[in-house]
Amino acid sequence: MARLILTALILLLAGCSRTTDEQRIREAMAAMEQAMESRDPRAFMAHVSDDFIGNDAEFDRAALANLLRIEVLRNDKIGATLGPIDIEMQGDRARAQVLATFTGGSGGMLPERGSIYGITSSWKRQGSEWRCYSATWKQEL
Repeated sequence: MARLILTALILLLAGCSRTTDEQRIREAMAAMEQAMESRDPRAFMAHVSDDFIGNDAEFDRAALANLLRIEVLRNDKIGATLGPIDIEMQGDRARAQVLATFTGGSGGMLPERGSIYGITSSWKRQGSEWRCYSATWKQEL
């Protein structure tokens, strides 16, 4: 009986826990990372707002989606690894900075291409979700 009560209490407390906004952004970024590795631009774009602007208006949402599709067509295998993410919350907005390593190639043992990018992204809350509405990226190596 004590085990049953303890299990019920744990489930109740777990149900009451709330994911922080910062954690939701981290989860969205991890999902975007996984989408690239799965070669699924549509899943990546699910986390990008309709009014997205990238690299100082060089990219809008459609141009970003096209860039992702090009990378999928160009590479049989894509690797994406995010470093530590620094997030600064500002109410219903947030800014995230990360170094990301991207690799691509024909799917052999070693990637044929690889680059490290510094990425700064801006996020906004849309309902209960967080969407990226702006990003700048610069190749670091």
